[in-house]
Amino acid sequence: MRRISDIRPVATAVTHRTTMFEIFFDLVFVFALTRVITFMARSPGALSLAQGLLLLLLLLYSWSPYIWVGNLVRPDVGPVRAATLVAMAAIFVAALVLPDAWQQSPELFDAPLTLALAYVVGRAVQLVILFWASATNPALRSTLRFFTVPVVLGWVPLILGALLGGAAQTALWTVAFLLNIGGARIASAFRPWQLRSVDHFTERYGLVLIIALGESLISAGAGPREMAPVGPALLAALLGLTSTVCLWWLYFDRLAPTAREAVSNVPGERRASVAGDAYGLAHSTLIIGAIYVALGIEEVIAHLSEESAHPGRLGWEAATALYGGTALYLFSRLVFRRLTVGTVVPTQVVAALLPLPLLPIGRSLPPLAALTVLTAFLIGVTWFERRMDRRDERADPARPRLR
Repeated sequence: MRRISDIRPVATAVTHRTTMFEIFFDLVFVFALTRVITFMARSPGALSLAQGLLLLLLLLYSWSPYIWVGNLVRPDVGPVRAATLVAMAAIFVAALVLPDAWQQSPELFDAPLTLALAYVVGRAVQLVILFWASATNPALRSTLRFFTVPVVLGWVPLILGALLGGAAQTALWTVAFLLNIGGARIASAFRPWQLRSVDHFTERYGLVLIIALGESLISAGAGPREMAPVGPALLAALLGLTSTVCLWWLYFDRLAPTAREAVSNVPGERRASVAGDAYGLAHSTLIIGAIYVALGIEEVIAHLSEESAHPGRLGWEAATALYGGTALYLFSRLVFRRLTVGTVVPTQVVAALLPLPLLPIGRSLPPLAALTVLTAFLIGVTWFERRMDRRDERADPARPRLR
């Protein structure tokens, strides 16, 4: 019999694609993202929106290393699958306690501490798999030496913040995030990651975004209500669906396949850095923007139901989620486009920033009117982008028509 120490992970091929097991893993992760909507919707306010952003950032930048793991070794085979299931359980536990992330209790393992420990377990599993995979890969081992230090250092303020609670928890968890993202960026600058399959890498990010759009829409449509939406609330739900379709189209119809092709054409020694910047940074904020838009839609439906005692105007918090989330999504899309395709026109920049001056207008409108304005704006942006695509095709018939 082979000794355990002789067992090695199954390396992926250049043609590797996302597996069903990885999609299952990502469903649990997106469930955690949508639980952040529940956290912010409980008491919508500036502090809740900021704390929700911090939770989203921590979740996203703890998940993205699993894409690199799946790009290097098969996560659905042998001990790697068992380790990934442990990480999946940790993410699921974190998702369950997320709505109480700042609610301390006399229990030994209250929600903040449970969330922090679940986060640590998820990151530790990544490191174990990567170090195991690097046993015969000196270049990867060198990268991990740089990467591991900030990751482990970030666990200290995370756990300490969970124990202290309140403002100290917010500050220390921010420090934990900065250590993770800053350290990871510095580490990758010195020792870039290895990217084997571009198709797997881009496909995995795209699948998470489309799951996030779908699950966020479900969360916004269902929300905390016991009764199905009727009348104006039902119309608001349909407007929310239309807005989400526009967000889907603006990324998946043309940009996603064009970006994948552009990354594939980058020389091998630079491909990992370009992919890491475009997908690890800009693509993550795309997901965050979609989550905030879903929160805004949920708040609109809540204002149109008996859950709101002040249904007259949308309010700053809901308008910030709705219009600010849209601006973040559109601007992140342009950053992603610039890092991959390399072309951004000024009118696209104007369209991405336009939701910000619309925000105070939306705040003063009735909730249904505010969502109607946003939906009309997104339909207009979608129509404009489609018109640009057709113009480019007429100007350059040799340009590939990617769908």
